[in-house]
Amino acid sequence: MKTVFVDGQEGTTGLQIRERLETHQGVRVLEIEADRRKDTERRRELINEADVVFLCLPDAAAKESVALVDAANTRTRVIDSSTAHRVAQGWTYGLPELKPGQRDAIRNSRRVAVTGCHAAGFILAVAPLVAAGLLPPDYPMACHSLTGYSGGGKKMIADYDAAAPARTLDAARMYALGLVHKHLPEMQAYTGISHPPVFVPIVDNFYKGMAVAVPLHARMLAAGTTRARLHEALSAHYAGERFVTVMPLDAESNTDAGFFNPLLTNDTNRNEVFVFGNDDRMLVISRLDNLGKGASGAAVQCMNLMLGFDEGTSLS
Repeated sequence: MKTVFVDGQEGTTGLQIRERLETHQGVRVLEIEADRRKDTERRRELINEADVVFLCLPDAAAKESVALVDAANTRTRVIDSSTAHRVAQGWTYGLPELKPGQRDAIRNSRRVAVTGCHAAGFILAVAPLVAAGLLPPDYPMACHSLTGYSGGGKKMIADYDAAAPARTLDAARMYALGLVHKHLPEMQAYTGISHPPVFVPIVDNFYKGMAVAVPLHARMLAAGTTRARLHEALSAHYAGERFVTVMPLDAESNTDAGFFNPLLTNDTNRNEVFVFGNDDRMLVISRLDNLGKGASGAAVQCMNLMLGFDEGTSLS
């Protein structure tokens, strides 16, 4: 039996990790007393007692928690869900499906940084196309990503809950309009693109679910690139994957009377990839649960790899 500690267990991601671990037969969760959650020495004890520590904290606090791992401790392994270490030297990116060898890198790592939710959808849609030579690294990328409000954490959840009776937050809202977002470094680093995308996230009045959309112009892709070639490259990259599925090249079966539903992978660790459009203008969409494959599900998937369990244990 392996032991795990969730540092920041009362946050949105921490609660979701705890929920997934409830059905995991291979781990025991170390509990911190309610009145000692901010006690640094008690947290240090539990961090160094655990085989794996999940950090579900703001960036600065995550860095402080990593520093609590004793220098002589070569057993405890850390999975960070914050932005703090996603492109940091010495940390492995927690996206097993990224490329050949990524699973082994995660298995053998003592420090894993889990993906951001928007970034996971973008990278899973784009990285295989760059690797296949269809999408030039210097392509002027754009992306818009529709997400449920749980992605904003406790404060945004409280804001939407409070606004529910008056329905003042019913309309979708774009944000990060300065075109600077904390996910941009990983979106660039793990796709192989030369420059960060023009990225516009959009929050809407549903709790969770996400659709990350990447538009592409055929005239700027490799010569002869069609929708079918994009679909083939994505299908080849994810062949045999348990949690990433490339959906059929058929708009009718993937929409409801032409409308795309971002909620259909909720409560799972799945990411579905779609190719829409025509052979002139194309649209690649990733659909995922922002709290699943975009956060806590990905963290548990990485833990399973690191501790030698079946990758899908306690995940669906």
